[in-house]
Amino acid sequence: MRPSALVLVLALPFALASAAAQTASTPPAPCAAADDLAPADLFGLWQLSLWPEGAKDAEPVSTGAVMFGPHPDYEGSVRGRLRRSGPGADLEAQVSGDVTDGEFNLDESGDGHTMDAVWTGQPTDCGRSIRGLRRPAEGRPASDPVLQFLLQRSTSRR
Repeated sequence: MRPSALVLVLALPFALASAAAQTASTPPAPCAAADDLAPADLFGLWQLSLWPEGAKDAEPVSTGAVMFGPHPDYEGSVRGRLRRSGPGADLEAQVSGDVTDGEFNLDESGDGHTMDAVWTGQPTDCGRSIRGLRRPAEGRPASDPVLQFLLQRSTSRR
């Protein structure tokens, strides 16, 4: 073996160990704070779980998905479609909302005109999760339950 090749062979384990140590000690890249989330940060597919107040999120009463895209009428907002399990059949709705000053707000409408529910929550995990409450909109039946929700960005993006 030539001397230069021998030096490379002997130095390789030290170089790999040094690279691994740097990688292990390098802090993760900072993520956007909830206050800094832009509408585009919400675009894409989100998995949804809903459960009653006081119950465990591991025992959802409804699951589904939400697909967000740009709102066609309001720059800085999102619009999307929600589909989730419901008693007897899947439920579908149009949703519109945004994140303002770190708070997630969403309006839900089954017919695209009448508001059925309002959602408020806080983005967490660098904007990859949103947790909060889904409440019946004003004027909706008192029997409509308040539900806790968790939206988690689908792993198909980012």
